[in-house]
Amino acid sequence: MLTSNGYVLDERRLGELAPVPQAERADRDVLRARLQRDGYLYLTGLLDPAVVLAFREYYFGLTGAAADRATYRKVLFEEIVPGPEYAAFCAQPALKGWFEWFLDGEPFLHRRKIIRQTAPGENGIGTATQAHYDLVYLRGGSDQVLSAWIPLGDCPVSRGGLTYLEGSHHRVLAEEAAGRLKRPAASITADLPALATEYDANWLVTDYRAGDVVVHSAHTVHAALDNVSDDMRLSTDIRYQRADAAIDTRWQHHWHDHDGL
Repeated sequence: MLTSNGYVLDERRLGELAPVPQAERADRDVLRARLQRDGYLYLTGLLDPAVVLAFREYYFGLTGAAADRATYRKVLFEEIVPGPEYAAFCAQPALKGWFEWFLDGEPFLHRRKIIRQTAPGENGIGTATQAHYDLVYLRGGSDQVLSAWIPLGDCPVSRGGLTYLEGSHHRVLAEEAAGRLKRPAASITADLPALATEYDANWLVTDYRAGDVVVHSAHTVHAALDNVSDDMRLSTDIRYQRADAAIDTRWQHHWHDHDGL
């Protein structure tokens, strides 16, 4: 049984996130067509798992000694988020180089980058990332921003990985074009089962491994599952775009404590 914010997902509305076949990985035109069709690119093994696990160890080496939530947040926002280790991880050649190749131009990494952890058993409204698409938060720049969701360690479905609403970007694009979704930045809903019914679509899930990266468009609806495993779920969200495209200046600062988790 899979849940998100305590809502039980309908098994009849579940599907499998499809990885990009190795035969397509070096063909930029094919990948772009795939992104336009599916709204995401699931790139298994894009990063060196050892690099991912080393950053996970670094993170928990600093936060594991935090005696309370206030201390944890201080370490997260004052040491890890603005630190050189996190900056290096997000701009590592295997990642930045991929975006440079895919975008066919100089890539720009948004400074606001987010690290999320979810402990086993945490559920209820507000625990898991609610359903949303990224453009609602990025209207001050190009709509061609690409988000990369990176599990920092293995993340099987039970650990609460990201889930994508199949084909949702097509509806979002149409409604954006019609002006029906131009509203203040906000999540759509925590009720993933109801949204799947409304969109007549499946929530796509998979067992992620360290080294995997999912790149998705700014129009693709996604959310997170609850962590029902016995280990911590850790991930990061970063965004790349072409440096010569319009940039939303509101998000060009480090993720702050007052931004919330």
